[in-house]
Amino acid sequence: MDCKRKKKERIKERRRWIVTVYFDLNEFSGYHFEVYTCSINCCNLIYRPLCWLEHLSLDSETGLDPPGIRVRAVPGLVAADHFAPCYFAWAVLIENLAKIGYEGKNLHMASYDWRLSFHNTEVRDQSLSRLKSKIELMYATNGYKKVVVVPHSMGAIYFLHFLKWVETPLHDGGGGGGPGWCAKHIKAVVNIGPAFLGVPKAVSNLLSAEGKDIAYARSLAPGLLDSELLKLQTLEHLMRMSHSWDSIVSLLPKGGEAIWGDLDSHAEEGHNCIYSKRKSSQLLLSNLHRQNYSVKPESWVKEPAKYGRIIAFGKRASELPSSQLSTLNIKELSRVDCTSNDSTSCGEFWSEYNEMSRESIVKVAENTAYTATTVLDLLRFIAPKMMRRAEAHFSHGIADDLDDPKYGHYKYWSNPLETKLPYAPEMEMYCLYGVGIPTERSYIYKLATSSNKCKSSIPFTIDGSVNGDDVCLKGGTRFADGDESVPVISAGYMCAKGWRGKTRFNPSGMETFVREYKHKPPGSLLESRGTESGAHVDIMGNVGLIDDVLRIAAGASGQEIGGDRIYSDVMRMSERISIKL
Repeated sequence: MDCKRKKKERIKERRRWIVTVYFDLNEFSGYHFEVYTCSINCCNLIYRPLCWLEHLSLDSETGLDPPGIRVRAVPGLVAADHFAPCYFAWAVLIENLAKIGYEGKNLHMASYDWRLSFHNTEVRDQSLSRLKSKIELMYATNGYKKVVVVPHSMGAIYFLHFLKWVETPLHDGGGGGGPGWCAKHIKAVVNIGPAFLGVPKAVSNLLSAEGKDIAYARSLAPGLLDSELLKLQTLEHLMRMSHSWDSIVSLLPKGGEAIWGDLDSHAEEGHNCIYSKRKSSQLLLSNLHRQNYSVKPESWVKEPAKYGRIIAFGKRASELPSSQLSTLNIKELSRVDCTSNDSTSCGEFWSEYNEMSRESIVKVAENTAYTATTVLDLLRFIAPKMMRRAEAHFSHGIADDLDDPKYGHYKYWSNPLETKLPYAPEMEMYCLYGVGIPTERSYIYKLATSSNKCKSSIPFTIDGSVNGDDVCLKGGTRFADGDESVPVISAGYMCAKGWRGKTRFNPSGMETFVREYKHKPPGSLLESRGTESGAHVDIMGNVGLIDDVLRIAAGASGQEIGGDRIYSDVMRMSERISIKL
C-alpha cells in the first residue's frame, strides 16, 4: 500500500509542471445527439426503427444533412463517458484523470459527427476550427504547456487529418496555423485502438451490411433478417443508412496489396492458427504468441490461409492457387438491367443493387477472389454513386512522391501512407491496442438465395456454413490477431515501421511507440467486462492502458514508461511489408 501511495504522489507531483489537455476523438462521440427536429422525438429504435434509421441517415447526394433533419453530436464529457447505461466508454479513464488533478479547465472532450467525411465536419460544423481554437486556448491559459491528445479508433485517422489541416494555409483549405503549430502545441498523440490502415469489416459492411455477428445470427435464423414475407429487410435498411455515411469509406483497407497481401501472399504468412482440444470452446488467440507458452497443448492444427483475399466467393476460391482462379475484369461488366421493369421490389427499399443486371451479379461471384486493391473496384461497381461521393474525400493508396502538389488535397490527409506527419521532432506518437482476440480479416461469400425473387435484396451474403478446423475460420469469416475490430497490422504498422525513425512519412523523426495489451477475459460474471481486456472498446477499462495514459498525461515520455511492449508478430509482419520509406 505504501508503494502505491508513493506512486500516486509522484504522479501528482509531476502533474504540477505539465498541463495536459485530453481530447476524445472516437466513434462513440455521436451516439448521443442534440436534435433540431421534432419528428425524431417520436422515433424509437424498438418501436419505430425505420424512423430512427431515417434520421441517422445522411443525404445520399451530398453526404450532409437530408432535407428537414438535423442531428448533432453532444458536446462535453457526457458525449462519450458511457455508450449506454452501465456500459462505459471513456468514463473510467476520465475518472482516473480526475484523481490526479484533471478538471474542466484542462480536460476536454472533442466530440464530432463521425458519420460525416472529415472535411465535411469542418464544412458543416467547423469541428476542426473549434478543436484548433480549444487547443490554443487551453495551451495559453494553462501556462503554455503542450497538450496530450488521446484519440480512439476512427478518431486516430480523424486527428491525423487534423494534424495536416491545421498547418495548411487558409487559402488551400486548411486551418492556417502554419508550420510549427503542432510542434508548439502538442506533446504527444496517444492513439488507442487506431484504425490507421483501415479494417476489413468495413468492406463487408458496405458489400452486404454484415460482419461475423450478423453472419452468425443468419445461421441461427436463416432468412429472418431479410424475410420477404415479413418485409423486415433489416440489412437492406442498414445498408441504405451506412451507404450514406462517408466515414465508413475512410475505414476501408489502405495501402492495397502491399499492406494487406495479394492473392497468394500476405504479411501474416507463417502465422499459425493453433487449436487446442482442451480449449476448443474459446475464441481467443492468447496462445497465438509462441513466446508465451509454458505448456504445450494436446494437439496442434495448422491451416494455411490466404488472408490477402479479403473477399472470396466460395471456400475453394479462398484456397486455390491464384493460377486456378477465374479472371475477371470487373470494369468491363455492365450494370444495366434491361429487365428492370419486370423485376420485383420488396417493400420500399431501394439501393444501387437495383441497377445491376442479374448477369453481372452472377459474374461477380463466379469463383472470384478480391484483394484490398481489387475490392475497391468491386465497390465502385456495385455502388458507384456512393464511391464517387466518398472518394472525393478519402484515398486508400500509397504515395509515390509526397512532395507532389496533389497530396495537398484534403482527401489524402487521413491516410498515413499518403501524408506526412508534421515536423515536430519533440512530439511523440503512440499506438496502444489490444492483441490476442480473433479479429475479422477476410470473408467467404456466396450468392444470396433471395436475389432471384426480390430485386432490391442484397445479392451477396457471408456464407455462415463455412468453418475450418480451428478458430481462424468460423462462419465464413477468417480471423487474425487483433483487438476484435482492428487487426494488428492496421493498428501497429505505422508506429512499428512506417513512422519509425526518419522516414518520408515522418520527416522530423518524432519518436513512435508500440504498446500492446494482451487480452485476458474476465474470470467471472462478477468482473463484468474485466480489467485486463484487450477488446476494442473494453480496453478503455484496462488497468495497464489506464496506467500508461496517466503517466503520459503526468509528463512521462515514451522511454520512461518502458518504450515498446509487444506480444504480437507486428514487427515480423512489418518487415514483410516492402514499401518505400
